[in-house]
Amino acid sequence: MPETAFVSGRFLPLADAKVPIEDRGFQFGDGVYEVIRTYGGRPFKLEAHFARLNRSAKALDLRQPYSLEQWDGYISEGLRLAGFRESKIYLQITRGVAPRDHAFPPDLQPTVVMTIRELHALPTAVQAAGVDAMTVQDLRWGRCDIKSLNLLPNVLARQQAKQAGVFEAILVKNGEVTEGSVSNVMVVEGRTLITAPEGPLILSGVTREVVLALARREGLGLKECCPSREQLYAATEVFLTGTTVELLSVVRIDGKVIGTGQPGPVTRSLAKRFAEQTA
Repeated sequence: MPETAFVSGRFLPLADAKVPIEDRGFQFGDGVYEVIRTYGGRPFKLEAHFARLNRSAKALDLRQPYSLEQWDGYISEGLRLAGFRESKIYLQITRGVAPRDHAFPPDLQPTVVMTIRELHALPTAVQAAGVDAMTVQDLRWGRCDIKSLNLLPNVLARQQAKQAGVFEAILVKNGEVTEGSVSNVMVVEGRTLITAPEGPLILSGVTREVVLALARREGLGLKECCPSREQLYAATEVFLTGTTVELLSVVRIDGKVIGTGQPGPVTRSLAKRFAEQTA
């Protein structure tokens, strides 16, 4: 059963999965989600993803219907049914179904959706060469630390990047870099990493945390503050982190060459260490 779905306790082919039209996730984006990938067929950092899902749900006063053990069981069964060598797992919890009104009634039954699709990793040639990016204005709401379904600014930024023929849109608010439309952003100055701090300005990624831990182990300096656009352009290296991009070098931003125009030694070293963690 390729491209498997799970809807509130039931597995079925993705093409057959449906939710009611008055589900608040559809009507209001009233819900949260997570994206998890596998390595060797096993979910990577499931506990960290589950913890972030819980934090997001709690911030929205949204009931988490399953424990980690239950999620683990459902994910394992979904992976077995799908049978892909490597998978991308999408989890979504919405507040549930109710007549359309901004205020929500108490004690709604959450709608739970999971999809499992085949993971297509970035080509080795793309990882080796690095990618181009562009800067765009960060127009998102004030609680980006909540992984909510409200992704329209991210969608528009990502589409702008696609139309410009570059890989990622790097978001800038008041002259400071926050993150990418689908990634966290790391700026390298010599042997120091600079990245936006955890808090309401960014969605702190699971891969971001793994990479920061690797950087500390490598003896790199860390500055968790929002770099300026000028620091971005003048950086020795810039790279992205994320569940699907892993560690990905950015070699040009807004047409400006970053560093040598090739993936630099810090990025390459951390990417190697990350690959060792996922082998």
